[in-house]
Amino acid sequence: MLQRILRMLTKEFLQMLRDPRMRVVVFGVPVIQMTVMAFALTTDVTNIRTAVYDLDRSPASRQLISDFTAGGYFRIEAFFDNEKDIGVYLDRADVRAVLSIPAGFANDIAAGKTARIQLITDGTDSNSTAIAMGYATAIVSTYSNTHMLQRNRANGLHNPEIQVKTITRAWFNSNEESKYYYVPSLIATMLFIFSLLLTSIGIVREKEIGTIEQVMVTPIRRLEFIIGKTLPYMITGYISMTIMLLVAYIIFGVQVHGSLPLLYLLTGIYLCGNMGIALLVSASAVTQQQALLTSFLILMPSVMLSGFMFPIKNMPEIVQHLTWINPMRWYLEILRGIVLKSINMHDLWPAVAAQSCLAIICILAAALRFKKTIA
Repeated sequence: MLQRILRMLTKEFLQMLRDPRMRVVVFGVPVIQMTVMAFALTTDVTNIRTAVYDLDRSPASRQLISDFTAGGYFRIEAFFDNEKDIGVYLDRADVRAVLSIPAGFANDIAAGKTARIQLITDGTDSNSTAIAMGYATAIVSTYSNTHMLQRNRANGLHNPEIQVKTITRAWFNSNEESKYYYVPSLIATMLFIFSLLLTSIGIVREKEIGTIEQVMVTPIRRLEFIIGKTLPYMITGYISMTIMLLVAYIIFGVQVHGSLPLLYLLTGIYLCGNMGIALLVSASAVTQQQALLTSFLILMPSVMLSGFMFPIKNMPEIVQHLTWINPMRWYLEILRGIVLKSINMHDLWPAVAAQSCLAIICILAAALRFKKTIA
């Protein structure tokens, strides 16, 4: 079995890399596109998942929380009693922001002092963080100009300098630089695009040039054939990812804060899933043109519904469920978690489990779809 797979690997590498232009496409184009696009991309955000850490628990703090949810920009997902829960929820990406109201908030307002609150945000998405902080500042300003002025008049206070001040802090990306969000996302996108497009023409190319008949008369089994078709593109995918990580570090200063071996291991699962989809397309297509067109039809919704361009939580509920079968959606969670947050398998296991199931299903479906017959 190993000897048959090894011969398939040799054939695939020779067929893929003997053309100098093909070598540029495989190793150069993903890196160039990632680098160029990283300088240009920006996005917008709404409906921010928020948790509340309210130590004051007064009518004043409840009114402030109500103002936060009234505009629809923040959605309260949880209330904390323990400060340690803040890090846990942000690590798991269960919330994007935490509103912290200290004890004595209402007393400071009643005494005519400056009251302070804190908004802690997940800084892995710098654009979302900046928008969340802008929303929070506007909401607190409105609160200060309405509710506090009313309280001051009722108490006979006329100090115009009294206000609520917001202290903001971004975790994982303290300077709110967009490159720390876009560069890892672009790496995932480039890996998906090129593993899908290059692999999708693998089997159908054999049909067009006539070598599929030679494969059919060999003793190689269907699963061995699929493995032999997949491994060369996995290896080239790993090489491309390594180059892109080096470019991300050298040019953009984006480094892997978590476990590099874990990242490479989980990337292999991602590539297997992508190539399973591509080989399924290739086994079903008659011509390379048909395979490429089908790949493009898969490519666009996969990228758009991955959470790269638009937050998944802002999508309609039925579309959110459809993203569960999108390998790129889960890999983005894995990649951002390891590269930016330095989290481990304990927090990543839901995404890893979903990614693994998709990879197994896609590879087995491709193996079952391929038939060693001409008809």
